[in-house]
Amino acid sequence: MDYLEIEGGNKLSGTVDIAGAKNAALPILALTILCQNEVKICNLPPVFDIKTMLSLLENLGATYTYQDDCATVDASTVHNTEAKYDIVRKMRASILTLGPLLTRFGHCEVSLPGGCAIGQRPIDLHLKALEQMGAHIEIKQGYVVASAPDGLKGTTIIFDKITVTGSENIIMAAALAKGETKIINAAKEPEVVQLCEILNDHGVLIKGIGSDELIIHGRDRTLLNIPEITVIPDRIEAGTYLCAGAITNSQITLNKVNHSHLISTILKLQEMGFDFDLHEESITIKPSAKILHANIATTEYPGFPTDMQAQFMALALQADGTSIIEERLFENRFMHVSELTRMGAVIQLNNNIATVEGNHSLNGADVMATDLRASSALVLAALVANGTTRVHRIYHLDRGYVSLEKKLQQLGAKIKRLKE
Repeated sequence: MDYLEIEGGNKLSGTVDIAGAKNAALPILALTILCQNEVKICNLPPVFDIKTMLSLLENLGATYTYQDDCATVDASTVHNTEAKYDIVRKMRASILTLGPLLTRFGHCEVSLPGGCAIGQRPIDLHLKALEQMGAHIEIKQGYVVASAPDGLKGTTIIFDKITVTGSENIIMAAALAKGETKIINAAKEPEVVQLCEILNDHGVLIKGIGSDELIIHGRDRTLLNIPEITVIPDRIEAGTYLCAGAITNSQITLNKVNHSHLISTILKLQEMGFDFDLHEESITIKPSAKILHANIATTEYPGFPTDMQAQFMALALQADGTSIIEERLFENRFMHVSELTRMGAVIQLNNNIATVEGNHSLNGADVMATDLRASSALVLAALVANGTTRVHRIYHLDRGYVSLEKKLQQLGAKIKRLKE
């Protein structure tokens, strides 16, 4: 098993390229199930979750080639409608195959996703919406068994709670449904917007893209023809590297970014004293005379992202004063706190609110990653800690970051990947 060894106390400088967004690529890969042709998908990040989704598609009968940052997927050959537990258990996003399989074939069996380290993320909203579209759904031996032999039918769906994967699943299901589907309280994340834009550009009329109310005109099981897709940049990876520049108080430049997707992160960093140079596809963060404390509350896009909460907690440890961080979306997303305290952090927890004391010296220690974003927070803290930090169980990091240690080395960090 791999771990990262990081020697703290080094300034960063230089440039780094941002990869494609894993959370945009996963629904796009599921979308190929709705296509009658080969689809070329570029700017695909070579992370573990992408490889898992490609394996799942292959298990369903699709074929693919994968070279550099492009995959060509032919899902016209899909013949198996059972998404098996052995694959689904590795990645919760496998549930994104439910809507496409059901709307195309009228039947599917998809394993229930396993538990999640950061809290419960139930799929009841997905299932309720599909039932409203005419599906019959049962849970049998750990599988969602769904049938709609005459196809799904458009209707009005109101999500009781904003759900990103739920919105994506139902958008794809509605694409081949019969008639018009209206989704109220849809997620507005850039990844959802890109999915809608792809469909809208290739024969599925969608109104309200980018808003919380979508109207989708289904194609009544007529498959799509989508030749090529380029995945949008990863806003969470970009935000993480901005925090690396901020926590080390260094000037670094990110290339291949869309800073309109980073507004809440940029605004919070500005509030903490940092300035930026923004160009069309690049962003430079500049050092601050003093890192200021901040109050943060996570919420749905375009608010402050829960996937940046852990990284900002690490940054708040270097701020002047006390920061308050409220996690509103997941009930168990402060597991990195106990590992940060091993490094000397002073953080008080009260349910979903963390009080983070700044200006405390951090010391290198052996720490353990507990989930994807918590892992990046430990790496950030290690960059400014005295001495050497070893971050264990970094397979969590590999689910969402492309060559993290190589990119940080490129910026001047003293970091290396070693074997246990």
